[in-house]
Amino acid sequence: MHTPFLQADFAMDKVQHTGGCHCGAVRFNVWAPKDVDIFDCNCSICVKKQNKHFVVPDKDFELIQGAEYLSCYTFNTHQAKHTFCSKCGVQSFYTPRSNPDGKGIAIHCLDPGTVANVTVTRVDGQNWEQAIKDDPSIRARSQT
Repeated sequence: MHTPFLQADFAMDKVQHTGGCHCGAVRFNVWAPKDVDIFDCNCSICVKKQNKHFVVPDKDFELIQGAEYLSCYTFNTHQAKHTFCSKCGVQSFYTPRSNPDGKGIAIHCLDPGTVANVTVTRVDGQNWEQAIKDDPSIRARSQT
């Protein structure tokens, strides 16, 4: 459960965003800035899913309904947990390999009205290990 009055949250100007899957079975709250920087990754699964997402620490994510509808897909290292709604198939969030202590939130699964601006950071997921080494800020996104 998120505590919305932490000093660190005020410093980051976090707001509550809500979102979920297509059918509405899975719903969540996430606390993040109004101005969101999303990853556009070219790894095999992100390309297939068009998984444009931003990362938040686990403490800033709250699943409010639908745990019983979540299924999980893993591959390769099995570190990333690609959760999706078993009713409609939409992945509205997942646990990234780069940030096992956070959630990757699909920007297109947020309800309208709380995001002011979106910037895009391209990530060379086809060369994942090198991309993570070259840009330590990727791992840091689940630390704030």
